[in-house]
Amino acid sequence: MIQRLGEDPSNTPAWHDLKGHRERMSTVTVRDLVMSDPERSAWLGHDAAGVHVDASRQRVDRETLTSLLELAQQRGVLAGRDRMLAGDRINQTEDRSVLHTALRAPRSTHLIVNDVDVIDEVHTVLDRMASFARKIRSGEWKGFTGEPISAVVNIGIGGSDLGPAMAYTALRAFCTDGVIFRFVSNVDPVDLAECLRDLAPETTLFIVASKTFTTQETMTNAQVARQWVTSALGDAAVARHFVAVSTNAQRVADFGIDIDNMFGFWDWVGGRYSMMSAIGLSTMIAIGPEQFSELLAGAHDMDAHFATASPAENVPLLMGLIAVWNRDFLDIPTTAVLPYSQFLARFPAYLQQLTMESNGKCVRVDGSRVNYSTGAIYWGEPGTNGQHSFYQLLHQGTSTITSDIIIVARSENPQADQQDMLVANALAQASVLSMGRSAEQVRADGTAEELIAHKVMPGNRPVTIVFTQRLTPRTLGSLIALYEHSTFVQGWIWGIDSFDQWGVELGKKVAMGILHDIAAGTSSDSNLDSPTQASLARYFRWR
Repeated sequence: MIQRLGEDPSNTPAWHDLKGHRERMSTVTVRDLVMSDPERSAWLGHDAAGVHVDASRQRVDRETLTSLLELAQQRGVLAGRDRMLAGDRINQTEDRSVLHTALRAPRSTHLIVNDVDVIDEVHTVLDRMASFARKIRSGEWKGFTGEPISAVVNIGIGGSDLGPAMAYTALRAFCTDGVIFRFVSNVDPVDLAECLRDLAPETTLFIVASKTFTTQETMTNAQVARQWVTSALGDAAVARHFVAVSTNAQRVADFGIDIDNMFGFWDWVGGRYSMMSAIGLSTMIAIGPEQFSELLAGAHDMDAHFATASPAENVPLLMGLIAVWNRDFLDIPTTAVLPYSQFLARFPAYLQQLTMESNGKCVRVDGSRVNYSTGAIYWGEPGTNGQHSFYQLLHQGTSTITSDIIIVARSENPQADQQDMLVANALAQASVLSMGRSAEQVRADGTAEELIAHKVMPGNRPVTIVFTQRLTPRTLGSLIALYEHSTFVQGWIWGIDSFDQWGVELGKKVAMGILHDIAAGTSSDSNLDSPTQASLARYFRWR
């Protein structure tokens, strides 16, 4: 049997089998699984596009994995994948194609959607971005007073900020010298003020990233930045100090930006999937067009793996299925993303949006309410910092949390044995989280009897190791696509639309209503609930 997307996955034979596996596995620990099968890393560890993923510390055995693969078959995951890659309108609530994979397709390929070759359109924009990036990097592009650009400020929010900001931090070792890059997203005035504190209007370029050029937070910050420039240089300076990533030519022109310096994208690119579109303009300026092409190539490598690898060796498929197993059958509500790389400090925040905005849904695509758990909570911080803050809860807390530990083998800044120390810590945490430490082991260390209970580590915390040799533009692209496709697999299993975000849209609408009340000076709007009215009244007294 193969279900339609909107049908209830808990009615499949495989889901029923997995409930049985849950009962059987309730008394089986990760330690039991590892000790009984020294070959687990061979059949639960696979390579894909420069990334090695080892799930041998997950609470699955061969029977569980077989049933998970059967669940994927019964839910039509691979057919759904093919529909996505072909440009079918799988974003049903918005009636849109989902084609972030087209952003990194080679120039030589073709994909016709609605009588348009989207690959050709993508590369037309990429070529324009490359030309502009080279002008900034070489100093050919001058500000209004004739000085070259020495600071680039990206103004966006959500996917228009998280992706570029994450990529800039991740690829710092590949960035050009002599140009400062900063990212402003919060409408809190402090964000922009602190960004501009040590910059000069004469040498600063702003990238305003908003598809409609109406996003409230982005356009508010953009207007303040515009005033900062024009108060020093006059209105005529806007065209030399602002460019746009948008599709709204009229609003861009009204702002004062030359539409020749507007870089567009398409409605088939969701914000959280957009960092390899024109949204990545700041990234391309920072690392150069050639390295940006490597970023795209890495993502395409993972796309190709996802599209062609056999199910039993398909890394994004397996990651997604294990995530469903942890969420729905082991009742684990949250995943910690723990990159042992300071360059990946923003990667957990990037994945928060990717995973939770995609799969934080409680209804299936047909509008029926789910009767099972969906999207896990993703969060995290780099190791080893986290070891001295929240790892205590990971090890001995009352809630079980699964972890993705990301390891980069080679440092771009080798210092003595520090990289060895970093990797040793990562592997030690993976071992202790999953294998634990028993009372007998603690006692054998000579620990005083009254302290033994305090030093026991329950273990049995599922861990996946995500390993790459170096953090380069290409491997970053692979990592991003790996998590994108894992997120897709989870959403397709659950029968939800992973590509809309109506909860976000409602919050924006309500905020606009409250903003109108603030402008009118009233806290007695009958459309507001009483706690909001009370908070608004307090704001009027305290502001």
